[in-house]
Amino acid sequence: MRSDASGRTRRWSPARVTTAAAVSLTFLAGCAAPMSAEPSAEDGLPVIATTGMIGDIVEHVGGESIDLTTLVPPGADPHSHEPGLRDVRDIVHAEVAFSNYAMLEEHALIRTLDANLPEEAANVGLAEAAESYDATTIPMVENVSLDTIWLGMRVRGTGAQYGADRASEVLIQATDWSGPEGATLHGFLTEAFGRPVNYFDSTDGMDPDEDQASLPANAHTHLSWAFSEPGTYTLDLRASVRPREDAEEQTVAEQTFTFVVGQDPRQLDEFSEWDVLDSGHADLTADLDESRMYLFADEDGGGDQSQVVMEADTTVVGVTNNAWQEIPPGPQFHFLGRRGTQTYLLAQAVLGKHVHGEIDPHLWHDVRNAIAYAEVIRDTLAEADPDSAAEYAARAEDYIAELEETDAYMRETIGSIPEERRHLVTTHDAFGYLGEAYGMRIAGFVTPNPAVEPSVNDRIRLGDTIRNLQVPAVFLEPNLASRSSTLEEVAGEAGIEVCTIYGDSFDQDVTSYIDMMRFNANSLKECLS
Repeated sequence: MRSDASGRTRRWSPARVTTAAAVSLTFLAGCAAPMSAEPSAEDGLPVIATTGMIGDIVEHVGGESIDLTTLVPPGADPHSHEPGLRDVRDIVHAEVAFSNYAMLEEHALIRTLDANLPEEAANVGLAEAAESYDATTIPMVENVSLDTIWLGMRVRGTGAQYGADRASEVLIQATDWSGPEGATLHGFLTEAFGRPVNYFDSTDGMDPDEDQASLPANAHTHLSWAFSEPGTYTLDLRASVRPREDAEEQTVAEQTFTFVVGQDPRQLDEFSEWDVLDSGHADLTADLDESRMYLFADEDGGGDQSQVVMEADTTVVGVTNNAWQEIPPGPQFHFLGRRGTQTYLLAQAVLGKHVHGEIDPHLWHDVRNAIAYAEVIRDTLAEADPDSAAEYAARAEDYIAELEETDAYMRETIGSIPEERRHLVTTHDAFGYLGEAYGMRIAGFVTPNPAVEPSVNDRIRLGDTIRNLQVPAVFLEPNLASRSSTLEEVAGEAGIEVCTIYGDSFDQDVTSYIDMMRFNANSLKECLS
């Protein structure tokens, strides 16, 4: 194993001849790239894995028969890692590619993979493929409780009639807006390290070529909204599908959405017959299969069972006075106005770029699912490289035996924690499978407001959870340390430990999947027992 200049992990077989100098770096993500050099027949099978977690499982099954490149470097967040030209160079020579998908990876990475992988190459999304190998999946349910409505964006449907697939883009474009005199409207996303990305900005009007957001089909994203003045606002949105980077956009639907800020819509005559949506979770939604837009709402936080369609022509989004707060400090938020000025802010609830679908993509936290991944990988490699099929089968058998021992270790170790202490409080909502498989209860995760300090209610709620459940420790992922201040502060006030747990990526201390799972089991036992 070695790391290249980008920090990504690369494993070379002994026969590998490096062709980097011969490879043209004129590739563009989303465009087919010509092959300027090809591996010789003596090389191992060229294989791509998106994340370190997947790469480790692939390496154990593929061994010396493959040349493996992992795209997301150690310590990086797979939810937000953007591809580069070096990634394209590696993808264009691959014969097999493994992603997790279920929208775990940044969509730009998936688009680059699908656009540049040779047509004859195997392209496998493990989360979906593993279901045929008895992997279990659980729905993505977000039950964050906020003082205001949480308003994101969503794309429903596959868009098959538009020629869409997992690499396609759905554009949500602002075409016009209205509001009180002198007011401004912004829709933006705050990334993991506090950098805002401004999607909709009314200060110079709404230009659909500039004021837009992009999502894959069947996906949801969080978003923050800011309104500078109380009053009534409208926002005209258009949903379009771009099946491929070089294809023309196809309009799906157009719709006007209405907001009443700092007032009660029920007290305004023009909205007396309208439905009012001012709490719970809701998304401005483009429905590809029905070719229309509407609000998809979960008013009481009950998840899938309580989500309803609300027509935008008869529903007003209420932005209550609980959203009134100061514009946060820092030059990155100057686009909202002068520091200290009051604005009405609907925070995005979960910090960071976070696009996801209907199932929780973190399947590997149940080791039985990792076994299904290994079986998919074994069969895919054998089909691509029949001459080495027996070797893939033998290595997979040995590795699956190690995974079965790890699964038993997890059950025994976590099972030894007193049942009343099996409460997990952490930074990131990524451990549903661990809880389901090994009897841990997910008591809570920190979801600081992305653009401001966590509210008093946020801190009180987290502190109450810790005290009421007598939680002896909370858990922090090393790669999310920058988001941990609230968790560490509340733990310090409660006099409890902050312990380590690994979720999406490795680091210099934990470098393999099995090591990670055993580390997590030991950490949970030591800190909770």
